[in-house]
Amino acid sequence: MTAFLPLALLTLPLVAALISFAMPEARAVWRDASNILFALVKLALVGFLLLQAQGGVDFEWRYEFLPGHDFVLRVDAIALLFVTLSTFLWLIATIYAIAYFERGPNLARFFGFFNLCVLSATGVAISGTAITFFLFYELLTLATWPLVVHKGDEKSLTAGRVYLTYTLAGSAAFLAGILWLKALVGPLEFAAPPDLSPVPTLTLILIFVLLIGGLGVKAALLPFHGWLPQAMAAPAPVSALLHAVAVVKAGAYGILRVVHDIYGAGTVADLGLGLPLAFLASATILYGSLRAVMQNDIKKRLAYSTVSQVSYIVLGASLAGPIAAVGALVHLVHQGIMKITLFMCAGALANRLHIKAVTELDGAGRLMPVTMASFTIGALGMIGVPPVAGFISKWYLGSGGLEAGDAWVIAVLAGSSLLNSAYFLPLLYRAWLLPPQGDHAPVAELTGGWNRMLVLPAAVTALASLGAGLFASFPFSPLEWVSLIVDAGYLR
Repeated sequence: MTAFLPLALLTLPLVAALISFAMPEARAVWRDASNILFALVKLALVGFLLLQAQGGVDFEWRYEFLPGHDFVLRVDAIALLFVTLSTFLWLIATIYAIAYFERGPNLARFFGFFNLCVLSATGVAISGTAITFFLFYELLTLATWPLVVHKGDEKSLTAGRVYLTYTLAGSAAFLAGILWLKALVGPLEFAAPPDLSPVPTLTLILIFVLLIGGLGVKAALLPFHGWLPQAMAAPAPVSALLHAVAVVKAGAYGILRVVHDIYGAGTVADLGLGLPLAFLASATILYGSLRAVMQNDIKKRLAYSTVSQVSYIVLGASLAGPIAAVGALVHLVHQGIMKITLFMCAGALANRLHIKAVTELDGAGRLMPVTMASFTIGALGMIGVPPVAGFISKWYLGSGGLEAGDAWVIAVLAGSSLLNSAYFLPLLYRAWLLPPQGDHAPVAELTGGWNRMLVLPAAVTALASLGAGLFASFPFSPLEWVSLIVDAGYLR
């Protein structure tokens, strides 16, 4: 019976999606209630799986859907890390999206694809083979495209075309790499790296380039990042989901799987591939930060911040050693909760005060203090100010660089933090220290039924960002869970 628990993780968002598609707008209240209910049930199921995993129990469901190709769902410790993040943020993002849209056209379609996006991200997390991963990776592209173009205006449709062009090209490269390597060494399971010794070195290098290049599109690595800032034409709940747990995180998670589950960190180092990947990640970190400084649009500034921050995960994956591995995995979680906080705050400011540009932020802290307090915690975390979660990530990545003998990583992290300060601190200065522009009146943030749900979700994730740093050594904290994964031998 427990073998079907991985299927249950996919069934819950699927049922929520089908209900959302079928429910007419006249019954939007029932649709909203069902979405929240299924998110809560899935969170309870994930809690049960976490307790089982702490005792060393893994869950697997396997089905041969084509000769020689198994469809495998496996809930192991690293999969649960990603699933827990996506499930928690699914609940938060659902409540926020309901408050953000209130009532409007095409919301049945929106929430249907929103739930399919969560299903896809869950499938990516619990895929047990490279082929299974690819199927969910593609479903994620198809499920998120309707969300990107939800507004239906020319800007959104253009962003959708760019998004598909990038992601489908990346998927083609990724699939080519999978099939090429599978033809040479057999099934590619995410359990232990296959024996790659019979494969010529040049072939292994070319396949690695295909795999990382294909995944690097969704992870927004240079030079494949161009789709991400354009996708900011999507509504704020979509931006929050794309940046925190869905598309970009799926790409980074896939790179972790390729480096450690398909090739193995030792083979990557022996082939001389780790250092070039680390340099590419570092270049993306600095480039994304530089471009963020230049943006006046708040969402675009946050988008380029994501280009930079997600590459911290790739940097940690490319460095040899357990400390860097901890930094990479823990940032998978920390970046998610901090970035969704920032995007939800940006959406609340646009929704309630019509503030979309940095130059319009003057006095926003006096007008919406809860929202701006949440934004401030997220921003300080991205800079790496203790005790917010981002400090923990950067500490372990820097220590991992020293452990691997790559002291230059410290300079990259320091340069990135300085640039993070350059594009976040002016926002905080304007919001808290300058008087409001025009005739804006303070907003009653925590009154008015669903209106408060536009503010409280960001407050919850901001407190989670603070708690993940303050209580990093506590059981079930992201850092402790990641440390258990690495201590058990994973990512060595």
